[in-house]
Order: sequence, then C-alpha cells, then structure tokens
Amino acid sequence: MQATQYRRTMVTNTRAHPGELLRQWRLRRRFSQLDLATRAEVSTRHLSFVETGRARPSPEMIVHLAEHLTVPLRERNRILLAGGYAPRYNQTPLADPSMAAVRTAVQLVLDAHRYPAIVVDGRWNLVDMNPAATILIGGVDPELLVPPVNVVRMSLHPRGLAPRIGNLGEFAEHILWRVRHLVDISADAELIALYDEIAGYAPAPSGHASDVGAVLPLVLTTDLGDVRMFSLIATFGTPLDVTIDELTIEAFYPMDDESRELLERLSPVGVAAGVGVGV
Repeated sequence: MQATQYRRTMVTNTRAHPGELLRQWRLRRRFSQLDLATRAEVSTRHLSFVETGRARPSPEMIVHLAEHLTVPLRERNRILLAGGYAPRYNQTPLADPSMAAVRTAVQLVLDAHRYPAIVVDGRWNLVDMNPAATILIGGVDPELLVPPVNVVRMSLHPRGLAPRIGNLGEFAEHILWRVRHLVDISADAELIALYDEIAGYAPAPSGHASDVGAVLPLVLTTDLGDVRMFSLIATFGTPLDVTIDELTIEAFYPMDDESRELLERLSPVGVAAGVGVGV
C-alpha cells in the first residue's frame, strides 16, 4: 500500500471507535475475521460485534486482540483511549532514572562494538552513537545534524551522506523499502511524511548491483578509499514501554579484509563535536 493511501486512512479515522481501529489493523495485517477469531480464541460473532461497535470491548479484550495483530504499543494506547480507557503502556524518556538498566544495556553494546553503531527511535531519529560512527557524518551539511537528527534523511539527502555512497541507487531503494515496511507495521503519520519526503529525492537504482553477495552493502567513500559494510539490527525483547518498543540498535561490520583495515585506520578517538545525540 502506498504511503498516500495510509495518509487518507489516518485522517478519516481520527475519531473512530476501538472496534473500527482494530478492524483497520486486521485488514492491514490481511487477516479475515475468522483468521483473527481463531488466533485470539474468540467467536467470530463477538469479533464482528466489536468491530461494528455493537459490543464495547473491555481493555483486556483490546490488548488481547492487539497482541494477535502485533499492533505497536503506541497504537495500542490510541485504541484504548478511543474506548475510553487509560493508556496501558508508558512512554518513558530514556533519561528517566527508571530506564537506567536500558541505558546501561545500550551503552554496553555501543562500547563493545569496534565498528560504527547507532541507536535510533521508531522514526529513525538518532538517539546515540559510538565514536566509530562519526564516519557516517563526515561531510554532512550541519543543518542535517541539528537535533533531532533523522538518520534516513541524513543518509539520502543530497546534502547528506548521499554523495559519499558508492552504491546510492541500490542502497536508497533498500532504505525506502525499510521505511515503507515500518509504515506497514506502524501506520505512523511521521513515518509516512518521511517516506514521502525521501521518495522525492532518492535516486533510482542503477540496475548494476547484481553481484553484491549475501547482503546489500553500504559502500562508503572515505579519504582512505571505499569501505564496504553491512549491518545487524537489534531490538529489545518483550518491551512494555513505548520508548523501548521503538528503540533499535544498528551495528555495522566490514564486508571484507580491506574494509576492516580501513575502518581500523579511520577509527576516531571520540565523537565529533557538534553532533546532536542523546536521550
């Protein structure tokens, strides 16, 4: 589904009842009523009554159905509010004392990773980065580094990292797919707007990247030569807080020995001044 189609859905359903919102998520997940009723172990009749507003679902039923629809925690709160219930999932700032264990876990990952690693929120805004990740901001227009720094925008913008990406067409196509996939999962209005923006300046694939190996690399031009990297993505298991649910760590690794040697030589001693990151 195109992003513009999502926008129309979001706008027309700002005052929908909880059953209608659950129905939207069911359709987004391409489940029939029977599919969802079977998974959630409820009758199709009751589910139909909930979706049409003939039956008012309890908060427990809303959460139960939302879990089987893998609805993001932020949107589960929205459905609960539509039903007249209090939100169930907090959205705690990462700097809050109660998030100390989470901050420690993130910092341990960043400190232990010798190559570039970044932490982003659910809208791809930069939360933190390790010193090696400064390779990803070299030459970027300072305006794109004003907080909140959006990693997707910074990567694909003509004044961002784009001029240094050797396989920009294929890499941009991959990034667009990732944003579109997250839109499919979250239906988030800000992500829809981000997708529309980057689709406006992302270049078309060149069609010459057939031999890229098992994963699509990021080919980054540096003063010492081209570095080829791939990334691994980590998220928190069983999150019960919106902030944690949307937090992602992306760690980059060299694709070959030459890239590994270049990354070792390019490794800085600290994070460059002037880059706005934090919690």
